[in-house]
Amino acid sequence: MAQPYPTKPIRAVLPFPPGGGTDGLARAILPKMSQGFRQSIVIDNRPGAGGVSAADTVAKSAPDGYTLFMGSSTFVTATPSLIKLPYDSMKDFAPITLFATAAFILAVNPQVAAKSVGELVALAKAKPAGMNYASGGVGSPLHLSAELLKHRAGINLVHIAYKGGAPAATAVMAGEAQVIFGSFATTLPQLRANRLRGLAVTSPARSPHLPELPTMIEAGFPGFNVQAWNSLEAPAGTPAAIVQRIYDEVVKANQSPEVIELMNRIGYTPANTTPRQYAEQKRTETAMWAKLIKDANIRGE
Repeated sequence: MAQPYPTKPIRAVLPFPPGGGTDGLARAILPKMSQGFRQSIVIDNRPGAGGVSAADTVAKSAPDGYTLFMGSSTFVTATPSLIKLPYDSMKDFAPITLFATAAFILAVNPQVAAKSVGELVALAKAKPAGMNYASGGVGSPLHLSAELLKHRAGINLVHIAYKGGAPAATAVMAGEAQVIFGSFATTLPQLRANRLRGLAVTSPARSPHLPELPTMIEAGFPGFNVQAWNSLEAPAGTPAAIVQRIYDEVVKANQSPEVIELMNRIGYTPANTTPRQYAEQKRTETAMWAKLIKDANIRGE
C-alpha cells in the first residue's frame, strides 16, 4: 500500500524576493504546515518577470504535491493580453486556497508636494512627464493599480518595474520613483518611519491599521476596490486527496495565534477560500483586469 502524503520535503516556490508580503506570510504559515505534515517545506524565492517565471516552474513540475506555488493576486493581473505567458493560469494549475487578503496603500516619497490623492492628481496633471511610479513588475497588482488610477484620473505617470514590492518601495524612498501602490507588509513600516507618505488605501472600507487614511473611494474614485491576496496552487493533475490535505493544513495554520498576529501586524486578514471558491475568484478577477488592460490600452514592457 502506498504511503500517505507527504513522505519527503515539499518545495514552495515564491514569485518574489525575501522581504515582501508574500515572503513574510510564507515564513509564518509554512512552518506551521510543516509541523502538521511532519515534513520540511523549503522556500524557493524566484523573483522576476512579475511572478511568471516562478509560476512556470510549478506548472511544469510533477503533479504530486511536492512542488507548490505560493502566489499572489499577480496570478490574475498578469493576463495573456498584457504578457506572453508560458502557461494557462486556469488550466495548468490545481487551485488549493486563497489564504490571506489585504488592501494596498497609495504612497509617495515625502518630498512629493502632495498630501492627498487629489493633490497628487493635480501635481501629475501639472507635470505630465515628470513623475514615475514603481511596481513589482509588469502585470503585477502594484502595476495595474497605478494604471487604474491613471485611467480613472486622466493623468500620466511613467512606470518603472522592479523585481518585487520591497525593491519598488526602496526605489520610491530613494527618489528613483515618486509614487507606489504598495503592500501593507512593505509600506506600513516605511510610513511609520516617515520614509513614505500614505495617501489612501484601496479597500472599500478604511483599514483599522491606518484609520487616518481615506479609501480611494472616499478620495473621489467610486468603485476603486483592489484587494491583494495570497494563495497556494499545485500543478494541474495533482490528486484531489492531496489538494484537500494541503488545504486542511492551511486552515489549521491560519488558526494559530502566531499566524494571526503576523497577519494583523502587516495588515492582512486570514481567509480559507476552498479550492472551488478560489477557482471562481480567479476567473472573475482575470476577466476584470483583462477589461481594464483593453479599455486603458495598457501595454506590456
